[in-house]
Amino acid sequence: MTAKRTGNGGTFSGIGSQVDIKGLTRDRPWLLPSNRKIRHLEGISLRNLSLSRTSAQVQQSKTADDEALPTSLITPTKALSLRERKLEHSRSSNDLRTPPTSRKILDSSNGNDRLSTDPGKVRPVKGKIRRRSTLNWTSAPPQVRQKKLEDATSSRLADAWFSLHCQGMNEPVYVSEMVEKAMNFDFRFFDLNTYAPWITRRDQLTIKFWARTGSQQEYKLVLELDVHFRSLQYIGKSLENFHHPLPRNCVLLHLSDGIYTSFTDLPLDEPVLANLAGPRNAQSAQSTSTFDELMRLSNLDDCIQDALATREKVTSQINSILEKQKNDRELIQSAAQAQDLWTSSKRAVSTAQRQIRAAQARRSELEASLQARRNAIRSGTLSQEKSQSHLVSARINLADDVSLLKETRSGLTGQVRRVCEDLLQVYPVEPIPKKALAFTILGLPLPNATSPSLDPATTAAALGYAAHVTHVLSLYLSIHLPYPITPCGSSSTIYDPISVSLQSEAARTFPLSQKGAVTYRFEYGVFLLNSDIELLMSRQGIKIVDLRHTLPNLKYLLTVLTSGRGELPERKGGRTELGSPVGKLYTRDHGSGEEANGSLTKTVLKRKKSTSRLQSPLGRESGPVLNQVR
Repeated sequence: MTAKRTGNGGTFSGIGSQVDIKGLTRDRPWLLPSNRKIRHLEGISLRNLSLSRTSAQVQQSKTADDEALPTSLITPTKALSLRERKLEHSRSSNDLRTPPTSRKILDSSNGNDRLSTDPGKVRPVKGKIRRRSTLNWTSAPPQVRQKKLEDATSSRLADAWFSLHCQGMNEPVYVSEMVEKAMNFDFRFFDLNTYAPWITRRDQLTIKFWARTGSQQEYKLVLELDVHFRSLQYIGKSLENFHHPLPRNCVLLHLSDGIYTSFTDLPLDEPVLANLAGPRNAQSAQSTSTFDELMRLSNLDDCIQDALATREKVTSQINSILEKQKNDRELIQSAAQAQDLWTSSKRAVSTAQRQIRAAQARRSELEASLQARRNAIRSGTLSQEKSQSHLVSARINLADDVSLLKETRSGLTGQVRRVCEDLLQVYPVEPIPKKALAFTILGLPLPNATSPSLDPATTAAALGYAAHVTHVLSLYLSIHLPYPITPCGSSSTIYDPISVSLQSEAARTFPLSQKGAVTYRFEYGVFLLNSDIELLMSRQGIKIVDLRHTLPNLKYLLTVLTSGRGELPERKGGRTELGSPVGKLYTRDHGSGEEANGSLTKTVLKRKKSTSRLQSPLGRESGPVLNQVR
């Protein structure tokens, strides 16, 4: 349902919007001016706070520039610029040149340019003239600019609060909270429906604003406004679509249907109805409410007032009953507090007793631990005294053991040289003439890489000899090979216990002969053999040049092991004399004389039996050769 009516202020269309005289669409208030009451007030805001009082005479009617200065007269240059009508920003941050005192100015008051001879129009000169600087801190650092802005705004910032007063009441109806350091204040919303009806049904109210600046100690009354709700002007639901400039100390009233204020320079948007005093037409009369509806409304109001009075009466009765029973309540509360105190005390006592029992048990444990430590210290002291008594004899035997160790090492080195010489005689490794890094073992050539031109049987036999020498060297040098070798001539194999990808035992055994085997398994077996030779060389402190050179590396290792000064020691028989270093150890540990010889003989016999059970290190093929060497 829409309705239109026209007036002096503009045209209204619809229920919730209206068009003002400027053609802008604005919201329309829901409350009629006669229906606006104090109960509809929900909040108050203050805009453009100003603590200084200025009279109407001090009003700026033009922009503040150099034209307002008394010394700014019309000079020839200024007259020329005005005639050209060229507007430029005044960057008057530099000093102007001092004009001569006898310079005349142009008199353009009559429209003609001529020199003025009136001494009153001569521009006064006092030394060097300097115009007002307008850009004196545009290039200043941010800290200086921030400080100037704070100084400029600090004089206008204030702390403010307000109070609401009704006529006939000494005390304020409502006192707001204080908002600090602001120019535009948005106070907290409130609800006035809790007051009596004779207050909430009024349409007049007095608002007092109190404020102080940072330099003031006490609050001062800044604004006292008598508000009549019927004379308020509607702004809208919010200030987003309101573009009219707000005056100083503008008070905004937040009612239930929107924001209202009282302007003196805002154009009147509400329509002015014509012929208000004239006779009304009978057809324009509209019915509002019937007599029965008004009676029901009156009865409802009486019921509400009776309910409020009953509530107040019941409240007073309850308060009187509570006041009479105040001593009983205090006694009950004190009894409950005493009960709680007794319960907490009992709980604290039981907790303290548990802690005492735990402390006693801990003390018993510590006493037992201390006693055990005392006993251990006593036994340790006794054992230390016994050790001190044996320390003297142990120091005497230490020198003998050191000298015996040196003799054993020197003898062991000589035996290793002799064994390696025997291996070089059994398996001679000789270079091939006119070929670099090419060697033969027992006359069989072994290439450093796989060559299809050589006989596979010859290569397998040479690899078997090299594997046998490597296996024997590991036994004599007491070095465990990571890849164990099974020497069996041209059918020798090597075992890989390290690789994770290999599952079965057959897959971990790699042949050293190319005949009847997969090529990559044969090549991997040769790689494992070279790795064993590399380990033997590294244990002797020899750096390997190339891992693929099997016979050159083996020849290099045997050459280093056979090098040394002096003659080779003779091979001793399978017995130990008492005069030898080992015999001295048996003599010291098992006594002297026949007892030592008996125990030594038993030990040698046991070693011979265990040695006879083992296979010869050189294998079956080298048995006759070793017998010949022996």
